[in-house]
Amino acid sequence: MDGRTRFFYQATLNTPAMVLKLVGVGSQYAGVYRDENHQYLDGGKCYSLTLPPNVPAKDFWSVVVYDAQTRSMLQTEQVSPGRNSVRHPDMKANSDGSTTLWFGPSAPGGKATNWIQTIPGKTWFLYLRLYGPGEAWFDKSWKPGELREESAAKGGY
Repeated sequence: MDGRTRFFYQATLNTPAMVLKLVGVGSQYAGVYRDENHQYLDGGKCYSLTLPPNVPAKDFWSVVVYDAQTRSMLQTEQVSPGRNSVRHPDMKANSDGSTTLWFGPSAPGGKATNWIQTIPGKTWFLYLRLYGPGEAWFDKSWKPGELREESAAKGGY
């Protein structure tokens, strides 16, 4: 399946600003379907994603979790299965200015403001969206971290 077919399966769109290099205009999407070990995302497991400092988004950035079966936003106890830099100003940044988001059935201790709930028994994927994407996105000088599976032994959960 080519990239256009895959994207059409995910989203129907009507703006060239989602697919062209337009610095500071429109939006850019990055989908994450597997963890750093190339395993599909399991709603019963816990994961982390670190966004380095200075996310290249003039307007704001967003991370939203979707149900892999329906391609709709994952239905959880949270009002919205995502976090963004405008709607969630209470997210905590790391000491280096990066932001770590946490994904799992329950929030890790002390990290609820950066947590997105998942559902055991459901596979999921996420989109990182940059609204008003900056040049660092297009020239790839800024890249999001890998999605990492976490465990209680690592101290994440």
